[in-house]
Amino acid sequence: MAGDVSFDVVSEFDEQELRNALDQVRREVQQRFDFKGATVDLTQGKEDITLVTDDEFRAKAIRDLIESKAIKRNLSLKIFDWGRIEPAGGNKVRQVITLRRGLAEDLAKKISRLIRDEFPKVKPQIQGDAVRVSGKSKDDLQRVITRLRELDETVPLQFQNYR
Repeated sequence: MAGDVSFDVVSEFDEQELRNALDQVRREVQQRFDFKGATVDLTQGKEDITLVTDDEFRAKAIRDLIESKAIKRNLSLKIFDWGRIEPAGGNKVRQVITLRRGLAEDLAKKISRLIRDEFPKVKPQIQGDAVRVSGKSKDDLQRVITRLRELDETVPLQFQNYR
């Protein structure tokens, strides 16, 4: 396999940038007049973010804030899977925001099949939650990357380890 070049198709995001965006949201909520006296609790877990606030209106306002801060920090909005707003105890509402990371098995198969069908000179290989694409020509791999960027998927795609 000497002479082969490859790259990985992954779906990741910078956790530190997400943490910074959430910190900015918390600071802005403390400053804004329309949130004066309101309860806003943003808790970031490993796989999700939990939002607890007073009502549905404030939950939607917080969503707008999170999305605007994420965009300013170059985070894709596709990483957020906004759950339902459901009642929590004490006249509060809760919303669980799941964070999308990694390629789901069906999406990895779809990407692999697309590459196999459209680019016979390159070889896709599913490796856990990533797809490794290898071939003899860098030009072929560049065409694959261009084609994958055209896809409109539910997760953001990145291309790493290009060698």
